[in-house]
Amino acid sequence: MEDIAAAADTSKSVYYRYFGDKTGLQRAMAEVVIGQMQQKVLDAARSASTPREGLHAMVLAYLQMAQTSPSVYAFVPRVGVAETSAAENSEQDTLAHFLTGITEMVSAPMRARRLTTGSSPDPSAGPDDAGSDPAPLYWPGAAIGMVRAAGEHWLSSPEGPDKPSEEHMARSITGWLFDGISRSRTPQ
Repeated sequence: MEDIAAAADTSKSVYYRYFGDKTGLQRAMAEVVIGQMQQKVLDAARSASTPREGLHAMVLAYLQMAQTSPSVYAFVPRVGVAETSAAENSEQDTLAHFLTGITEMVSAPMRARRLTTGSSPDPSAGPDDAGSDPAPLYWPGAAIGMVRAAGEHWLSSPEGPDKPSEEHMARSITGWLFDGISRSRTPQ
């Protein structure tokens, strides 16, 4: 807190007054960053004309933000899942709120696609099973987890000719999520 106060040319008491303690300051910073991430992902999705383009735009925006500011990206999940005191338990976790919001946003076009195409992610399910199968309702949350896990693995990979570009990685993840790994073609 002393270093931050010195860099801002103010006293520590200002931060304690507004944020309570170091954890409060970290949570406030995480809320701002997550708000910015959420807005960029939402803007990317809104500019798309199809569910697939929307998913690709969201994945690409997520990867670009994570790659542009890897230290900030690493900080946010750590703060978002930090242990909270009993008093803080009533506050909604900022990272969970972000992930829930993105999951809800992804759910709507996927539900619409399922209803209009009668498609089910399970190829063994018949057309009559598409509307009654509750399992696809878990797809958005699983998709968010996949994007996050694949993105973090991609971020931690060393730079070099074997590391895909942001665009290549975003198209690959989108293909995996939309078509499955067996039907997905790797973009060139």
